[in-house]
Amino acid sequence: MLKVNVVGGSGYAGGELLRLILGHPGVELQQVTSQRYAGRYIHTLHPNLRGQAFYKFTTIDQLKPCDVLFLALPHKEASGQIEHFSTLANKIVDLSADFRIKSPSLYAQWYKEEHPAPDWLEKFVYGLPELHREDLKEANYASGVGCNATAVNLALAPLAEKNLLEKVIVEVKVGSSEGGNQHSLASHHPERSGSVRSFAPIGHRHQAEMEQELGDIDLYFSATAIEMVRGILCTAHCFLKEKLSEKEIWKIYRQRYGKEPFVRLVKDSSGIYRYPEPKILAGSNFCDIGFALDEEKGRLVVISAIDNLMKGAAGTALQAMNLMTGQEEKAGLEFPGLHPV
Repeated sequence: MLKVNVVGGSGYAGGELLRLILGHPGVELQQVTSQRYAGRYIHTLHPNLRGQAFYKFTTIDQLKPCDVLFLALPHKEASGQIEHFSTLANKIVDLSADFRIKSPSLYAQWYKEEHPAPDWLEKFVYGLPELHREDLKEANYASGVGCNATAVNLALAPLAEKNLLEKVIVEVKVGSSEGGNQHSLASHHPERSGSVRSFAPIGHRHQAEMEQELGDIDLYFSATAIEMVRGILCTAHCFLKEKLSEKEIWKIYRQRYGKEPFVRLVKDSSGIYRYPEPKILAGSNFCDIGFALDEEKGRLVVISAIDNLMKGAAGTALQAMNLMTGQEEKAGLEFPGLHPV
């Protein structure tokens, strides 16, 4: 039984990670930290865990060595203490943005600052199993994944890998939990309710991960906040280098994802769920992908949906840990989502 610690367990992604760990057959939760809430029971912040475990938050300086250390800290806090954290566990899975970008110069370009620990960037494997499964099996350190980047990368990877993309225009619609559990004017109910707000028409940091993972493609990315708590819906307008039939597109996606445990291809001829829909993925680690082909205009619209707190954060982190430690990849992650919600 692997002993795991979670550093920074008070946020939304940290709470989801705790829920998953408590239901995992091969791991034992040892400690959970929160500097702000040290001494309080975890269910006071994550009420869904009431009666599931009787842990109190501790401080970072109370951490004991463990087999796997999960870092669910705000931006720059993991990288600022990575030397210390590396003495506590041989395997580390980070959920933040600190180690996603491999190039220090690319990091500086997108995050407008120098990386606090640039020598560590190459030590971390980008933690998306569908793209780096074999590397993760040999890894000691796995980075977090951007939730928007995950939805886009999984939608486009089969086409990018075959060098079929001439140009892509992508928009994601995201729920409020993407902003975390810290209050702001943007998350204030009278301001958020009923809104459809373009908060990043250009320059979103997750585009750096898209460019890193998909290669040199002509990609334009925008993000819009909508009145939804969980979920991301990605709509990617793809202009291809060659004309493809619907049958050929199906073949490309089936060959790439046919054996993936958490990618489902969704394209039915009727019904309200004939394309991917984030609502029914709440709490699950699945990414649903579908498409529509406009043969007359030469445009392929690829649609993907995920739960941003799961496949875009905690779920993928646990999936990466399973690979890094030789566990069954699906362990603790087979919850199918809810309908209706």
